Amino acid sequence: MFKKLQAEAAHFRQQPRNFRVLVLTNLIYAFVLPVIDIFVAAYVMRNSNDPVKVVVYQLTIYTGIPLTFLLNGYLLNRINIKTLYSVGMMLSAVSMTIMMSLKTLDIAGIAVAGLTMGMSFGFYWANRDYLALAITHDGNRNYYYGLETFFYTIIAVLVPIGIGWFIEWVGHTGGEANAAYRIVTLAVFITTVIASVMCFRGTFANPARQRFIYFEFHPQWYRLLLLAALKGLAQGFLVTAPAMLIMRLVGQEGALGTAQSAGAIVAAIVMYILGRRTKPSHRLLIFTIGLVCFALAAVINGVFFDAMGVLLFMLFLLIAKPLLDLAYFPIQFSVIDILKHIENRHEFAYILNHEAGLYAGRLLGAFTFIALAVYVSEEAALRYAIILIALLQLCSIFVAKRLLRGNAELSKQLPADKLT
Repeated sequence: MFKKLQAEAAHFRQQPRNFRVLVLTNLIYAFVLPVIDIFVAAYVMRNSNDPVKVVVYQLTIYTGIPLTFLLNGYLLNRINIKTLYSVGMMLSAVSMTIMMSLKTLDIAGIAVAGLTMGMSFGFYWANRDYLALAITHDGNRNYYYGLETFFYTIIAVLVPIGIGWFIEWVGHTGGEANAAYRIVTLAVFITTVIASVMCFRGTFANPARQRFIYFEFHPQWYRLLLLAALKGLAQGFLVTAPAMLIMRLVGQEGALGTAQSAGAIVAAIVMYILGRRTKPSHRLLIFTIGLVCFALAAVINGVFFDAMGVLLFMLFLLIAKPLLDLAYFPIQFSVIDILKHIENRHEFAYILNHEAGLYAGRLLGAFTFIALAVYVSEEAALRYAIILIALLQLCSIFVAKRLLRGNAELSKQLPADKLT
């Protein structure tokens, strides 16, 4: 076992320096992501007991992301990419500070915090996606995302259960739960500073100054936009549904942390093995299994809609989410790798436009939930909106299959040196 671990560590050290720096930067920031994804939504739910406000918060986040992607494109002509990447990480702590400073959680205050968090995600993901695309190739992307997913899933064990029980412990010892959230916010700020320091150890280069806004693309790109929209449909539920369901049906943040951690160790090991051993030809199978797991999670939650149903929902979701990421990002990047040569455009043009596809899906998913909550009931929204979205997402299997077949056809038109 020890020799095996040494071999895996040696394999990592053989990767280019920027590959290693980016992985380590994202590893440090990964300690922040569960706080943002889970406990901020739990904070809104705790202080408002209104699932609609949670979804509004998520919707304002998703509105801020594409706007910041666009702004980032212009700023890359003037500001170092490492600075923009670091600003994105730091803004997540700023957004949490805004949220914790609100005396009452009205829609306006939630919207400001949400837009700030959206800017954080925008700067973070725009630059992270570009750097991941720039420093990897199709042959090592499964390993890159398998490695990241391994660490993220392990951290998903430590952070949620630690923070969840910390919040409950503060409450049991006579303190306010909101005071515990403020301590967590301070920890987030410190972690983002450390991640930023690591980021500056890389020698990342800005994209060349080129046009990055286009409105017409190759038909293959429109297929990817459809896949992005289908992915966007579920993103809001993947983030906010666990917090809303736990707080509504199970109880406290400690249970939220425990549920998030269930089975994560096994899932992490599986993701690393998949990333290390699988080939590009396995991506459709991985993607399909992830979508089926998400559909099962949604159906189980809708049928049972109780504490046990929520725990099973979380378990399947814990498997589905990393599987989907492990397959989706390499598929996206492989399309960009090919089309940038065919259309003679810069990678960031595709990264920016891809966000529009995600945003369209996010809007539809969020408004589906809000419409059911307002015109039917909150319970109907929590039970059936997720099922509807999950079943619709199964269409992604056929879209991904067509994308991969199109990639194979288009790659034959390019010289071999363009595909490495």
